[in-house]
Amino acid sequence: MFLFSCCSGIDRAAQKDKDLNMEIKKWHKEFSSAIKILLLGAGESGKTTILKQMKILHINGFSDSERMDKATDMRRNILQALLELISIMPKLQPPAILTNPENQKGIDFLSTLDFESISEFSEEFYDYVSSLWSDSGIKDCLNRSHEYPLIDCAKYFLQKIDTIRKPDFIPSDQDILQSRKRTPDINKVEFSMKIPKQYGGGMQLFWMFDVGGQRGERKKWIQVFEGISAILFLTSCSSFDTHLREDIETNTLKESLELFDQVWNSRFLQDSGIILFLNKQDVLREKVTSGISIGPYFDDYEHYHLRDDEFSDDEYMKTRCFIRDKFLGIATKKPENRSSVWSMTEGSKSKNRTCYWHFTIATDTTNVKRVFEDVHSMIVLGNLTDIGLNLA
Repeated sequence: MFLFSCCSGIDRAAQKDKDLNMEIKKWHKEFSSAIKILLLGAGESGKTTILKQMKILHINGFSDSERMDKATDMRRNILQALLELISIMPKLQPPAILTNPENQKGIDFLSTLDFESISEFSEEFYDYVSSLWSDSGIKDCLNRSHEYPLIDCAKYFLQKIDTIRKPDFIPSDQDILQSRKRTPDINKVEFSMKIPKQYGGGMQLFWMFDVGGQRGERKKWIQVFEGISAILFLTSCSSFDTHLREDIETNTLKESLELFDQVWNSRFLQDSGIILFLNKQDVLREKVTSGISIGPYFDDYEHYHLRDDEFSDDEYMKTRCFIRDKFLGIATKKPENRSSVWSMTEGSKSKNRTCYWHFTIATDTTNVKRVFEDVHSMIVLGNLTDIGLNLA
């Protein structure tokens, strides 16, 4: 009887090993097919910049013809920036005023142009841009950009106007990363990364989707929810003192928190891992260092304290951790019934899961490379853990 039991135990163990090996082979086959990653977040949070980074890091970057196309986007960004600046100048309290009245001619000229459709840029255009950018009234208005919505790359490209106006100008990778173009459709990039040998080796194919983040574009999100393995949710941490372009009464960071709440508790995304990118840390640091505090926009900041292991007298460190904890608070609270199209159905419960997070600078290729390597490892470990192998 003992011998039979022993043999039976050996057979069961052998069968378990066989089943596990088959499961690993099945997982490897599935994992070798495309892993779908969806970029979500409010408008201007950095989603498209991450997509560009994947192209730079994993798809041999941009061709010369693509760079020339991007140069047009940058010139449009310059026009958009100046149109936004000259529009808001008289509305500020106190108003920003041109120091050189002659620059009114430039304002009149630029006001006849449409930054979304313009494709030809004359020498007259560049001359007016240069003159306006040299006006301290324009610079004063730009320095008060926390008082109104302004395209992030305004200062970056206006400072480079003498280079960008040259007919033979070819944008660098950093220029392309800084450029902005609204995402009205669903964009996808495909790229591959090496799977570590300890996880089976080979190459892993990724499909990364970017969808528009402004309110009117979010109805498209549901079209790409099926089969998503992971969500990269981006938030612009530096937007704590700004308002939405589409709703000037709504604080941008508060909108992002509400949107994250909807995504985290979405009934369509309960099987998808969610990774939070706390983006634009460079802009946040610059803003806080210049003396702009998050306190007037979030009442609970006054009573917020860093954890003992994070304690610092640095106001920037406190601010970024406060923003992080606002998001993590959503990820750990009990879900509420929602009326959103993506929300949990009544009576359903959120699947137990962890919200992984990173402080990021989407325009910094080195930072994005390191962070995405961590994300890749998490996806590998996540798939192995699902079949009972905890290798962490």
